[in-house]
Amino acid sequence: MIEVLVVDDDTRVARVNAAYVEKVPGFHVAGEAHSAEEALRGVERLPRVDLILLDHYLPDRTGLEVVQELRRRGLQTDVIMVTAARDVLTVQAAMRQGALQYLVKPFAFAGLRAKLAAYAELRRTLEGGGEAEQAEVDRIFGALSAPSDPGLPKGHSPTTAELVRRCLLRSDGPLSAQEIAERTGVSRQTAQRYLKLLERTGRATLTLKYGDAGRPEHRYAWATRT
Repeated sequence: MIEVLVVDDDTRVARVNAAYVEKVPGFHVAGEAHSAEEALRGVERLPRVDLILLDHYLPDRTGLEVVQELRRRGLQTDVIMVTAARDVLTVQAAMRQGALQYLVKPFAFAGLRAKLAAYAELRRTLEGGGEAEQAEVDRIFGALSAPSDPGLPKGHSPTTAELVRRCLLRSDGPLSAQEIAERTGVSRQTAQRYLKLLERTGRATLTLKYGDAGRPEHRYAWATRT
């Protein structure tokens, strides 16, 4: 079993992430932590921690500072950042400091499952040890390249899903399917289909705008980040 330490300052989010981890075969939650200090103590005191799911926004120090401190102490525990921090400088710093993956909140179970599956594949690839030819090196690096959203239903395009996602993220307020269609160039029906998918998986929120008569207008916004 791969032993995982789940770190998030929000106890509710930590519980949800821990429940997600337990649903993935081969993974077990070794413990939870809600601050940088708790995370560092957990790594040193728990019997074994193979992987840390690490939030960046912690009450006492940032997640990146936790990674720095782990390395300073000579602890090479693997890290996947799981955070709402999406600025490029933070992502770049996480990569340079050795985070293996970076998962942006909010996400559905399928997103985390993909990251964990890729991590498990990486561990299997590395278990053989010895020297690596170029093909083996490619497999090692490729093990972390799993798609970020393998749960996309059949018939849905990742490119279109990304167009709709970016449109919602850049908007100052909720948008209708027609407004999404006009901004992305897809049809209104296509926009509606992807908006319903995002709302169903918890990544978009739906509100109803009532007019003078007729059916209310459905408007969507990217889910509040936790």
